[in-house]
Amino acid sequence: MPLSKYHYVVVEGPIGVGKTSLAKRLAGRLNSTLVLEHPEQNPFLPRFYQDMSRFALPTQLFFLFQRIGQLRELAQMDLFTRLTVCDFLLEKDPLFARLTLSGEELHLYQQIYDSLKPQAPKPDLVIYLQAQPEILYERVRRRGVEFERPITSEYLALLADSYNRFFYHFNGSPVLIVNSEKLNFVSQDRDLDLLIERVRAMRGNREFFNWGD
Repeated sequence: MPLSKYHYVVVEGPIGVGKTSLAKRLAGRLNSTLVLEHPEQNPFLPRFYQDMSRFALPTQLFFLFQRIGQLRELAQMDLFTRLTVCDFLLEKDPLFARLTLSGEELHLYQQIYDSLKPQAPKPDLVIYLQAQPEILYERVRRRGVEFERPITSEYLALLADSYNRFFYHFNGSPVLIVNSEKLNFVSQDRDLDLLIERVRAMRGNREFFNWGD
């Protein structure tokens, strides 16, 4: 099921929404290159969830350098020879920084981000997955990652709202906004097929996919 008009597709959304699971399924179904962020490699992340104000800056910078490195490798491999599916959008990176950093730390982060950002390729499509905060919280608890145990429902609500605000204004690439609450892309082939068909049929720069449309 090729998506011939796309070379670089990004799946995005807040913690617990299923972006990595969907990226894996899409890459497998479409025989594409898969690029995933690796939160387990960030040595600061477990401490960040324990003490956000203290460890926000090193956590954020580690992720920024990790993502930049991955995208630089993509560019060197010639991104346009094969479809690539990725589970992070670099332009979203400052969203977390603005939630957790302030003052001089935020200014430092922004300077570093601005100097690195032009090296990132532009996605042909961003699939933005949405879900209510209570569903995100349930999914995070269900997957049982130890270092995520301190994540609160309040933090997820704030994060979900920040994502909605970000994508309300985002116009850097076409966006398909997907309500993921009643869709199971991991174990239901029909749901994945419906999404792929919706992606293939996209004509505008901003479209919505809700169950029952």
